[in-house]
Amino acid sequence: MKKPVSYRNLSILVTMLWLAWVPSLPAESTTVQNAEVIQDHITLHVALDGSCPYRSIQNAIDAVPWKETRWAVVLVHNGIYNEKIRIHKGRIILKGEDRSKTRIEFPQLRTDFEKKPDKFGPGVVNIYADEVVLDNLTVANTADVLGPHQFAVYGNGDRIILTNSDFLGLGGDTVSLWESLYGCYYHDNCFFKGAVDFVCPRGWCYISNSTFYEVMSTAAVWHDGRCWKDYKFVIINSTFDGVEGWKLGRHHQDAQFFLLGCTFSSTMADVPIAPVDRQNASIRWGQRVYFSGCHRTGGDFAWFKDNLPEAEGSPKPEQITPAWTFGGRWDPLPVVREVRKIRF
Repeated sequence: MKKPVSYRNLSILVTMLWLAWVPSLPAESTTVQNAEVIQDHITLHVALDGSCPYRSIQNAIDAVPWKETRWAVVLVHNGIYNEKIRIHKGRIILKGEDRSKTRIEFPQLRTDFEKKPDKFGPGVVNIYADEVVLDNLTVANTADVLGPHQFAVYGNGDRIILTNSDFLGLGGDTVSLWESLYGCYYHDNCFFKGAVDFVCPRGWCYISNSTFYEVMSTAAVWHDGRCWKDYKFVIINSTFDGVEGWKLGRHHQDAQFFLLGCTFSSTMADVPIAPVDRQNASIRWGQRVYFSGCHRTGGDFAWFKDNLPEAEGSPKPEQITPAWTFGGRWDPLPVVREVRKIRF
């Protein structure tokens, strides 16, 4: 008698075939067009006091026509916006009037969302579209529980830019951008706060001139680079701090970290970035964690000595740019320059 089909086994087989096939794909297959410079765009204003057409950020986002191909700039005036947001259309810019006074706040534990899902998503700002910018504002998950997962920013969009902003939480996965196949993320001049893996990209990520604060004695950063050998998590000219015994980073699968010109506080533990479970972790391309010009207040540890020449291609520090990070797939800098020009 024939055995019935086991869909669980079929799913496992498909996953195994996928993981075996993806690394052999040519990197060129992920090439995307660079985002256009923001010149002709539509503008929507949001203010809590009713002085603008929209009182809610979500209402302004929803008002952007689906057929609109230009960038939509949502100018968010000062105030505390107690709402969850879903960005479901590409080429959206949320720009705050003042970094500290324009605040998007909501208490959302991941476990609570999973018990009772809503139309927005598990985070405070949920990004389900490509080419999205958050600039000059604060996004805070105010669940106020130390440790459990609580997203400030969550999503699976590609070409996501976070600049001049604060992303706050007391739990894990504060900023979780999880487009596993083609995700490219650029962050500059940001403040990130949270517990375990509170900045945890999947794909290509470049962060510069930012500050990280770990609220527990857990790992601050995490990377998932299992689908493409070229995936990179680059952190440049940034500062790390936290409670006594905080750890720099970790990973579960293949990952690739580059840290250049970073400063670590004296409270950082003497624990190198490594797989969480060395025996069971899926590591095909070796341990790839590279440092250049990094120092710890109170004395350096041997595990973050300069070893950049050991990376594939032996890159020099000046070569580690956004263009290098994204392998020519995307240049975020023209968009960033235009966003800085936008005024209220």
